[in-house]
Amino acid sequence: MNIPAKSLSTIQDRPGELDLPVFFPYQVRAFYRAVSDAVAVAYSSKYGLTASEWRTMAILGPEKSLTAGEIVARSTMDKVNVSRAVKGLQAHGFLIRNIDDNDKRRSLLKLTENGATVFLELIPAVKLVEQDCLNGLNSNERDILCSLMLRVQQNAEKIPQG
Repeated sequence: MNIPAKSLSTIQDRPGELDLPVFFPYQVRAFYRAVSDAVAVAYSSKYGLTASEWRTMAILGPEKSLTAGEIVARSTMDKVNVSRAVKGLQAHGFLIRNIDDNDKRRSLLKLTENGATVFLELIPAVKLVEQDCLNGLNSNERDILCSLMLRVQQNAEKIPQG
């Protein structure tokens, strides 16, 4: 999707009007979609993973084991998406669920040996997509982009939900 090269101030100068292509939340969604779709090629085409399965794998990858609740807390996914991702990763043979020896009510999730191998194989592929997405930006511009994204996120998190 191509967003017209207009500034955000263009629409802010005309209260009561909504020019969707320059509406910031719309631009964020288009940005998210383009980047997510680009990364998805790395994990979906070869391994058939969904976005939630990849995110779950990426969170579990460096860890020994986590509960589903811990995955929810470390991600932007809700319980339903994590639950579906866990089931999907189990079906692929990439994840096992074990009962916690210290608390029999808790299930600990861990990548299988095959799942860990796939995760390690995917790291270079997703990093290459990251490089492609950031192509043309120098390190200072990348730092500024990350800083601005974080500031906008923090502003959004301060807005009351309800």
